[in-house]
Amino acid sequence: MRIIILLCLIVTSFGITYAGDPFAGKKILDLTYVFNKDTIYWPTAKGFTHEKVAWGKSDAGYWYTSANYSASEHGGTHLDAPIHFGENAWTSAQIPVDRFIGAVSVIDVTERCAANSDYQMSVEDIKAWETKNGPLSEGAIVFMRTGWGKYWPNRKKYLGDDKPGDASNLHFPGYSKAAAEFLVKERKIKGVGIDTASIDPGNSKDYIAHQVFNSANVYGLENVANMDRLPEKGATIIALPMKIEDGTGGPVRIIAIVD
Repeated sequence: MRIIILLCLIVTSFGITYAGDPFAGKKILDLTYVFNKDTIYWPTAKGFTHEKVAWGKSDAGYWYTSANYSASEHGGTHLDAPIHFGENAWTSAQIPVDRFIGAVSVIDVTERCAANSDYQMSVEDIKAWETKNGPLSEGAIVFMRTGWGKYWPNRKKYLGDDKPGDASNLHFPGYSKAAAEFLVKERKIKGVGIDTASIDPGNSKDYIAHQVFNSANVYGLENVANMDRLPEKGATIIALPMKIEDGTGGPVRIIAIVD
């Protein structure tokens, strides 16, 4: 029996997988930042805390650990549920789970963002991507790659300002209103993501990209890690958030499957 079991196992560079595993031979990328004391949250939000309640050998001699954690829904690698800026839109728990799985299209604007920390993705950026890669498919998940991940977890460089409790002087790239409207109305996407703290640029005062996306029940994934490792097309993501009743967002573990 042991010989049969061993023969049914395939050892790959990503660990041990069973024969017939649909992911065998594929690259699995973790697009999630670890949650700890250094995790970046919105300047006005409660940060992440982790309190060890028990950590070590119990009086009975066995190993036992347990801890409490708390944080804002919006920080680290997380979901913005449509209700965040969309009245009567889906909460975290109401989003159909199939919407968290799909082909991801990565629109790279790193050069423009390097020259302008307040850069906003344009419709022209989207159309240039389509000229190279083909039209975005209906129900696609679109990621905006700004290159901002290189600054994590340096708050001042990542957010543009590190004054506690003050979000009035932030500078980082995001989606423009025109790009958001184009993706919602013309391409009918189901989700967007970005490697910055917000799908709106840091200097936004009205969060119009949030308004456009969320009002159409399009969710956002913010602070996406390791986006520089994703191809522009050909990857599938699975982004499963904490299922919070009445949640406006929450922590999410995002992985990408790349052929």
